[in-house]
Amino acid sequence: MKHIATTGFFDGVHKGHRAVLEKVMQEAQAQGKESMVITFWPHPRTVLGQDAEKLRLLNSVEEKKRLLLGLGIQHIEIIPFSHELAAMTTGEFFDRYLKQQLNVDHLVIGHDHRLGNRAIDDFEAMKKLSEPLGITVERVSAISYASFFGPDTSVFVPKNNTVSSTKIREALKGGDVKSANECLGYCYGLYGVVVEGSKIGRTLGFPTANMQLYEPLKQLPADGVYAALVTVARREYRGVMNVGVRPTLRSAAGRVIETHIFDFNEDIYGQPIEVRLVHRIREERRFNSLEELKQQIAKDKDDSLLHFEKLNAVNRTSND
Repeated sequence: MKHIATTGFFDGVHKGHRAVLEKVMQEAQAQGKESMVITFWPHPRTVLGQDAEKLRLLNSVEEKKRLLLGLGIQHIEIIPFSHELAAMTTGEFFDRYLKQQLNVDHLVIGHDHRLGNRAIDDFEAMKKLSEPLGITVERVSAISYASFFGPDTSVFVPKNNTVSSTKIREALKGGDVKSANECLGYCYGLYGVVVEGSKIGRTLGFPTANMQLYEPLKQLPADGVYAALVTVARREYRGVMNVGVRPTLRSAAGRVIETHIFDFNEDIYGQPIEVRLVHRIREERRFNSLEELKQQIAKDKDDSLLHFEKLNAVNRTSND
C-alpha cells in the first residue's frame, strides 16, 4: 500500500501540526491511500548533546501516538534517532526511508520543515530532489495565533507569531495555561503513577494524590495551583492540582505534583493518573500556619469549582 506521509517530531501535536496532519489525511482519502506520520525518538537534542539538560517535552512517545491515532492517522512509524540518522543527507533519508522502507509517494511538510544533515529548506530544491524517486512534495503554510485566537489574543503572544512547540513550552513555564491549551487544541496533561506522599493534606481534610511522572523530561507548568480534570481508576473527576516546593511545609522532597480529587476517597497508590490543566488559580506561596493553608485550600477548591461552572455555562450557550 502506498502512503501519504509527513515527517517531524510533532511535540505537542498542536494546532500548527494539525494543519499538516489534516492535509495528509485528506490526500490519503482522495487518492485511496493510507496516511502515515514518520516521527523520531528520542529527541535529537538528547542524542546530539545540544543543550540536552534544558530540553523539556510536551508529550511522551505514548502520548504522541495516542494523539495522532485519535486524530485519524492510520500508521505511525517511529524511527530511532541516532548519530547515523543525523549524518544522513536529505536525499539519503528520502531514498532509504521514504522510498525503500515506507513506500511513500507523497510527502506533506510544514512551512519550516527540514530534513537531513545538510538540510534543504528550499521547497523547490526539495521537490527536485524527490522527483527522481517518484515522490511528490507539498508544503502547508504556517498557522498563526491570530487565526484562532481572534481579537482577544492573550498578551503572551503577538498575533503575527506562528504556533510552535517552543511557544507552548514558554506559555506553560509562565503559567499561561489558557494560551498553551488554545495552541494545543486540548488541555495540557501530566501523566504518571500515584506515589506515597507526606499525607499532611489528609490531616487538613484535603487528601492529595502525589504523582511521579512517566516521562522525566515532561514540561511542567509554573509553580502554582490549577483547576484540573483528573482521570484515575477509569473515571474522570474534577480537582485542584498544586505543583511546586510547598514552602509552608518546608518539604525536602523538591518539586512535588499533588492533586486533591473532588468527591473521591479511594486507595490508588501505584495506579496510573492523568491530570489535565484547565485554569491557573494562583501562584504558589508560603502561609504562616497550617490553619491558614487549610483555609486557602478550601478557597482554591471553591475557585476551581466556580471556574468549571463557568465553563459549563459557556458550553451550554455554545450548544444552544
